[in-house]
Amino acid sequence: MGPVELPAWLQPRYRKNAYLFIYYLIQFCGHSWIFTNMTVRFFSFGKDSMVDTFYAIGLVMRLCQSISLLELLHIYVGIESDHLLPRFLQLTERIIILFVVITSQEEVQEKYVVCVLFIFWNLLDMVRYTYSMLSVIGISYAVLTWLSQTLWMPIYPLCVLAEAFAIYQSLPYFESFGTYSTKLPFDLSIYFPYVLKIYLMMLFIGMYFTYSHLYSERRDILRVFPIKKKKM
Repeated sequence: MGPVELPAWLQPRYRKNAYLFIYYLIQFCGHSWIFTNMTVRFFSFGKDSMVDTFYAIGLVMRLCQSISLLELLHIYVGIESDHLLPRFLQLTERIIILFVVITSQEEVQEKYVVCVLFIFWNLLDMVRYTYSMLSVIGISYAVLTWLSQTLWMPIYPLCVLAEAFAIYQSLPYFESFGTYSTKLPFDLSIYFPYVLKIYLMMLFIGMYFTYSHLYSERRDILRVFPIKKKKM
């Protein structure tokens, strides 16, 4: 008797693609909900909605960003084909800004920059996860591919500027409240505002590295035009 062929749903490649599709779908739904919620609230309450953006959607945003750390595991074990370091830089940027800078300081949560930052993040992620979700099941659209490889070019630098501005606005509160600043043995201490200022410089260095990687990736992907038509 010849070898028995496994059903499609039991084959490793199918299970991997099914898992990635569900992961991308969850992320797309989360970021779409956040963006829709912010849009409806803005048209309903105007500028007042920007002040309590974090209180309205901060929990879902933190959940989505926490789940996104799985992408590092995906790359490490080979489920996703991408470079680990650029993705690590992108994810740690958001985790540090969201959890360390914004979540820890209630006064920063009311700043307009938080609303602007969330808009930029969600615009990028809605397009990225839509593209990734369809790619997993073998569907590609020229417009969506171009958009996913181009939208980040103006928005990503704006994200970094907004992140830097959020750090700048948080510094007085970290200085006043002493959050994360601590004394160490042997008369040593960690003054967290200095740590943030150092990270502020590293943020722009990381932006250059990430931008260069994304631009190279964009060039390679768009070079294969015409993009495959939708597979039935």
